[in-house]
Amino acid sequence: MKQIFALLSGLLFGLGLIVSGMADPAKVLNFLDLFGRWDPSLAFVMGGAIAVTAPGFALLFTNRQTPYFDQKFRLPTRSDLEPKLITGAALFGIGWGLGGFCPGPALTALPLAASGTLIFVPAMLIGMWAARHTPDLTPTAKEGAT
Repeated sequence: MKQIFALLSGLLFGLGLIVSGMADPAKVLNFLDLFGRWDPSLAFVMGGAIAVTAPGFALLFTNRQTPYFDQKFRLPTRSDLEPKLITGAALFGIGWGLGGFCPGPALTALPLAASGTLIFVPAMLIGMWAARHTPDLTPTAKEGAT
């Protein structure tokens, strides 16, 4: 049941990306171009997503002790900002701004075989692989971090 729900959620998410235009890199780039051909329509997409999601999260966390399809909630426990996180977020933003894609819309647009997608997705996968295989260079407490 958990996998079926994940599949249906992914299909609904992908359909929403296509219908809203977020799978179109030109639309995303126009949204990011504040001083050129700015297209504010994606702000309404984000606002609509927040309006639908916020009450669901409020309902989910106030009335349930466990999630529907697992034994416990798996929420982040760390709250510190480490250099690797800041660097990764900056690289993600730069890549999104240059390519007009973030991972979800890029994978959704992949079957369209647009040249930008065919370049972006392999580069994204290489970046994901490199992030997993790059050693953490931040010192640990036992190495003398303060």
